[in-house]
Amino acid sequence: MSEIKGLVFDLDGVITDTAERHYLAWKRIADRLGIAIDREWNERLKGISRIESLELILAEDPTLLLDSEEKEQLLQEKNAHYLELIAEITAADILPGIPELLDDAKRAGYRMAIASASKNAPLILARLGLSASFDAVVDPESLIHNKPHPEIFERAAQALGLETHACIGFEDSLAGIEGIKRADMPAVAIGIPAFGEWFPDVRVATTEELKLEEIVRKVKMRERVE
Repeated sequence: MSEIKGLVFDLDGVITDTAERHYLAWKRIADRLGIAIDREWNERLKGISRIESLELILAEDPTLLLDSEEKEQLLQEKNAHYLELIAEITAADILPGIPELLDDAKRAGYRMAIASASKNAPLILARLGLSASFDAVVDPESLIHNKPHPEIFERAAQALGLETHACIGFEDSLAGIEGIKRADMPAVAIGIPAFGEWFPDVRVATTEELKLEEIVRKVKMRERVE
């Protein structure tokens, strides 16, 4: 049985919720292109990269044929608007239960990393006042593959100096849960109503239900059963 020594977190939907700001930034781009998206449609963009998000939006209108330079311009516009929207994020935007979870983990000696597709993760952590809480933040620009590929979670464990099976991953997207499990890492799913091929080790409805001692206990129990 592996001793758990590290915790690996997605950022958006796990530590804080910037989904509405992402949605508004993408909607501005979509509106300009004459493409209609709403909040329900926006759920498709959870856990994937910026360019993959843009490609999904463009796929709504096959007559739109943009070259790489035009796509890059749209990505820059989206990010600029998003940065405007997150400028006023503060510690008050940390999701319920997360400060207590991070404090408990620090006291217990766990090493912690962020594994987010967001290139703005360091900026958001700084605005939340959480930069010092994490031992590592994986740079998505350094990755070859996006979620659900396990690379980002493998890199997070490596940055902590740990094997993947010695870490627990926290995610709120199906792509993230798949990536965690493919990395041979126990997974905690937050607010995901249904699952496909890849099942988490622990499920909670909200971040308020994240209790470190209980999560570690459930992971160890599941390992014994398997």
